[in-house]
Amino acid sequence: MDHRLKKNSQFNYIYKKGERVHTENFTLFVVKSRFSCYKIGFSISKKLGKANKRNKLKRRMREIVRNLQVPSFCNYVLLAKENATSLEFLDLKKELEKLFEKVEKKLNV
Repeated sequence: MDHRLKKNSQFNYIYKKGERVHTENFTLFVVKSRFSCYKIGFSISKKLGKANKRNKLKRRMREIVRNLQVPSFCNYVLLAKENATSLEFLDLKKELEKLFEKVEKKLNV
């Protein structure tokens, strides 16, 4: 099952209607959905570096989210902040785990 958001309109909807959860290096936008499988999109600004840095970060984020227990019945956009590209893999994993724990508490999913 493909869990990716692809259309710009989907991203814009989640930015407008979604609830925000922050950590030091990430912001997660969450919107409840009527579908049982979650969808997630990754947003990394060009300000964060050249394409190879951004793609490496995006690959790492995808892999971490794939292995996490992400709450269903929600759509997400994961926005990387400035220092996210300099994090090691394990630090990224800890921070994303903490972010999704915050979401579970906030939405009581």
